[in-house]
Amino acid sequence: MSAEVVQRPLPRLRLRWSRGAGLFLCALGALAVCVLSLRIGSLDVSTADSLAAIFDYDAGSYEQTVVRSLRVPRTLIGVAVGAALAVAGGTMQAATRNPLAGPSILGVSAGASFAIVTAIYFGQLTEPMQYVWFAFAGGLATSALVYGIGTAGAGGASPVKLALAGVIVSALLTSWTSALLLLDRETLDAVRFWSAGSLAGRDLQVLWTALPFLIVGTTGALLMSHQLNVLSLGDDAARALGMHTGRVRGVAAVLVVLMTGAAVAAAGPIGFVGLAVPHIVRVVVGPDYRWVLPYSVFVGVMLLLGADILGRILMRPSEIQVGIVTAAVGAPFLIWIARQRRVADV
Repeated sequence: MSAEVVQRPLPRLRLRWSRGAGLFLCALGALAVCVLSLRIGSLDVSTADSLAAIFDYDAGSYEQTVVRSLRVPRTLIGVAVGAALAVAGGTMQAATRNPLAGPSILGVSAGASFAIVTAIYFGQLTEPMQYVWFAFAGGLATSALVYGIGTAGAGGASPVKLALAGVIVSALLTSWTSALLLLDRETLDAVRFWSAGSLAGRDLQVLWTALPFLIVGTTGALLMSHQLNVLSLGDDAARALGMHTGRVRGVAAVLVVLMTGAAVAAAGPIGFVGLAVPHIVRVVVGPDYRWVLPYSVFVGVMLLLGADILGRILMRPSEIQVGIVTAAVGAPFLIWIARQRRVADV
């Protein structure tokens, strides 16, 4: 009996160690993609010059100047935005128990984009800090609208109803955003690359403006991973365990808007990262959000920076915006998810 008592925890301990080792490997993978992001572009730079641009900068080196002034900000913004969008998607899927949830699918990104473009059109805004606040307002209002539409009618909310409501609202807001851009060429020129979702042409000031909100939102989501696990059991089970489900969902929604709003303000609307990454991670670690969200941080970085690198390579010396690449990859992924029989399972 005593031998059994000693041996029972071993499988769980081994699982924890294997997940920890996998998380470490994901961190190494994210670091490797960051190095590739510094190296690859219209001008390929060696690894030595890429690292020297950070740690031993030579102002007389053209290659190091390109890396330091253009690719370092681009890579750092990609790290912050990729991690935040992936964690936001996982948080939304857990809080709504909807595998089709994501900042782009449920309209949060479209709402933030519409609010920013509207503010630029009517208010002539130019500062990233101003973008962030309008992105928060637009994302929060849109998420409330989508949830209200998705819960209306008989049967309440369902994964498919929420996804359809999000797609409809996103399409409407996207058309309005396009109309505003066509009405004013100056507004169009100001947000041309931003509106397609792009990491190019950003400086570190954009990162420093958005980073506090991204850190607060991502850290808050990671800290409430246990509550998200309880929510995934269903409302009845969560209430039986003493959880105030409405309050937890409200906090989760605020965190998602923080992450998504800041990400959209920094890099524009980038779709499908928040949808795809949690699904990929759950295949590896299972449904435990104490592991899903940390893994999502690094997988989100790898996916977004990998898509950005692919966009630089495909049409050299021109580039394809990262938002276009993620949409091209993510749309078939969404169709595959929607066709699964057990679409309500998270």
